[in-house]
Amino acid sequence: MTEPQAVLAPLSRSAVFLVVTVHPDQASRTRVREFCADLPGLVRTVGFRDLDAGLSCVVGFGARVWPDLFGITAPTALHPFPAIRGHRHDAIATPGDVLFHVRARRQDLCFELSTQILAALRGAVTAVDEVQAFRYFDNRDLLGFVDGTENPTGEAATSAAIVGEDDPVFAGSSYVMVQKYLHDLDAWDALDVGAQERVIGRTKLSNVELDDDVAPASAHKVLTTITDADGRERKIVRDNMPFGSPAAGEFGTYFIGYAADPDVLEQMLRNMFLGDPPGTYDRILDFSRAVTGSLFLAPSVPLLDQLADSPPSTSLTIGSLKGRTLP
Repeated sequence: MTEPQAVLAPLSRSAVFLVVTVHPDQASRTRVREFCADLPGLVRTVGFRDLDAGLSCVVGFGARVWPDLFGITAPTALHPFPAIRGHRHDAIATPGDVLFHVRARRQDLCFELSTQILAALRGAVTAVDEVQAFRYFDNRDLLGFVDGTENPTGEAATSAAIVGEDDPVFAGSSYVMVQKYLHDLDAWDALDVGAQERVIGRTKLSNVELDDDVAPASAHKVLTTITDADGRERKIVRDNMPFGSPAAGEFGTYFIGYAADPDVLEQMLRNMFLGDPPGTYDRILDFSRAVTGSLFLAPSVPLLDQLADSPPSTSLTIGSLKGRTLP
């Protein structure tokens, strides 16, 4: 299989989500492109301080910046984030050319790597969003429910998150959608536990799915379960993380989903914000407001190396990637 980035890294205790836009001049594009080659070495340098902390960084690129950085056609499925205007709530699109998803068991390592990334790119990019996130108790969000229960594992995770060999140039890559949600905890906490469970579709303490005759059509669990024409469930790999500032009254969840096909991510969005059937929008949106939205492609390791080494006028070919695969 063509080697992916650390998309399938284990869930970590800490993370930093960093989204930047690239300045429109050629010098800035060149610096960002060349930095792609340097990033793995930078991760090793910072991570060497504690090898057991599992420091990793996935980098993804948006549709707007792809041809400017690399001079090759982006995959057909990469496009700007699909903003949705619902009857009650909106999924908004916000600027974002490059995503850095930094993970480790230690927050200081995430902080240090993010600092080094921005220092290396100073003057070439503008940071438009930065979230320092943490694992909360037993993998719960700030609403008090376990998050990420439905993540696939093993080969199922690879199939769900990584582009296959049917798309040979982009095999080993992964589409990445991110959204930052802010919670109205006062309104949420005003609900009794039973009402909260019907919003989520799971029990709060034991994390057991509610029976079909109990969970309403508007439950988060119901609307984010996507099936194909044959009734098979289409999975993604989530690594959502809580974040917040008690002093500022800010409490939220940073959603990040990896998929081999962005359509499954976008179908989840449509179900949540429009409803399935229409009108049964996800009631979690009455308490959690989306304030960002971006879509990226995280190239495979060989493709990232090739992109970093190639001037924008160079076109990639399948043959140029031969010999860069893992057994």
